[in-house]
Amino acid sequence: MNSRIRLAIIGLAIGLGTSTPILAAENGPNMEQRLQRIERMLQNQSLADLVLQLQQLQREVQQLRGDVELQKHTMDAMSRRQRDLYLDIDQRLSRFQSGGVVTPPPVSQPAPAPAAAPMPQQGATAPVASMDTMANAVVTPPDPQQEEMVYQEAFNLLKQGRYPESITAFTAFLKDYSGGTYEDNAQYWLAEASYVNRDFDTALAEFTKVRERYTQSPKVPGAMLKMGYIHYEKKQWDEAKKILRELQLNYPATTEARLAEKRIQRITKEGR
Repeated sequence: MNSRIRLAIIGLAIGLGTSTPILAAENGPNMEQRLQRIERMLQNQSLADLVLQLQQLQREVQQLRGDVELQKHTMDAMSRRQRDLYLDIDQRLSRFQSGGVVTPPPVSQPAPAPAAAPMPQQGATAPVASMDTMANAVVTPPDPQQEEMVYQEAFNLLKQGRYPESITAFTAFLKDYSGGTYEDNAQYWLAEASYVNRDFDTALAEFTKVRERYTQSPKVPGAMLKMGYIHYEKKQWDEAKKILRELQLNYPATTEARLAEKRIQRITKEGR
């Protein structure tokens, strides 16, 4: 106990004993016991105050934990909305760049009539076309509406964050609708699904296909930007700067070129 408080209590007791000698005489032997009882009372009060303070701190910690969990939930929701918004804007931009109209593949012009075959000589047997040859001679172009529907189903899987399923769907789409209207878009989103899943090696290979196979596609700048990002994630600084600068050179007036410049500045600032 604080020595000053103890001295004050003793002084108070002495004062009372001096002013009332009879009371002091009667109760003198019990003075030390009374002092000890007063000390215990004060100590108990201090412990009670400490318990109250501890309980208050526990309540504040619980409230802070609740606030942190709420903030984490909010950030996760914002991240999902941002991803969905990015995918939606990118899709709208692709449609705008392609004219907003789904153009069916060109219809094959009728082939010129074959020259008349020479009459078989007497006793010769005329050749008969096999069924396989006749079947391969007729190629049915894909239905544009069906193509768009299948593409949209694969894209919706990507928007929902179901990346393995979207990869399977886009892979099947590229096989079934090779040469179709959405082929370059499907290839880009196939690469994007691997990128957001942080499978950087696969994503890099798929984005490279966009750049090499669809040189006139509006998806090429985006593919090159992601290739630069992937090299950055893989700590391949020189490769990242090379592809990003090439993007700036070939597509200078694009949003991707501006983003490339920011990433180059970041690499330089980090001393890479």
